[in-house]
Amino acid sequence: MKEIITFLNENADAKYREFNKSITPGQNMLGVRTPILREYARELYKTKPNAVCAFMDELPHEYFEENQLHAFLICCIKDFDVCLEEVKRFLPYVDNWATCDQMNPKALSKNRDILISFARKCVQSDKTFTIRYGIKILMDYCLGDYYDKSYTDIVCAVDSEEYYVKMMVAWYMATALAKNYEEVLPYIENGILPKWTHNKAIQKACESYRVSDIHKAYIRKLKI
Repeated sequence: MKEIITFLNENADAKYREFNKSITPGQNMLGVRTPILREYARELYKTKPNAVCAFMDELPHEYFEENQLHAFLICCIKDFDVCLEEVKRFLPYVDNWATCDQMNPKALSKNRDILISFARKCVQSDKTFTIRYGIKILMDYCLGDYYDKSYTDIVCAVDSEEYYVKMMVAWYMATALAKNYEEVLPYIENGILPKWTHNKAIQKACESYRVSDIHKAYIRKLKI
């Protein structure tokens, strides 16, 4: 653990720390940039498995960068079952949008049936970032060719006034409009979502380069 903390301190950037604090409030930060943390996670995972296990067992972490490193280490895991168990173990300690959103291991795509069951449990949690992560799973792994209407039903049924949850619902809907426009459009046309989330989803869809100009022109008219 001393080696990891030493590395983080040696790569801390005070100016970047102040910037990152402004967009990720409430975190105890050192100021290590994300690319450095990603590369360090890959290096540790390949060369020091015992250190990785010890680090991942030591929860909760003290610094934001430790949580980021933990998320990136999970992203290195290739086995679905092991990866999902590590996500489950770490998720209760995730307390910010950045760590939540950057924990997107490719291994989770190997068994969508189990993953969707896990997402359902996540959105029923009382923890903000567990709910957010459940919605994110459905956005990252269950759109496009894997889309099913029931997944959007899960997202639209989420009842929360938490900003970071509402933003993720809007982000999901905007991404779903980009990838499954015809299937998802009725949710917008019928005003299924609360007003703020509805309008934010439209805004984010209109900001996306993946939504056609024709579709943007139409959904702009659906703002409440």
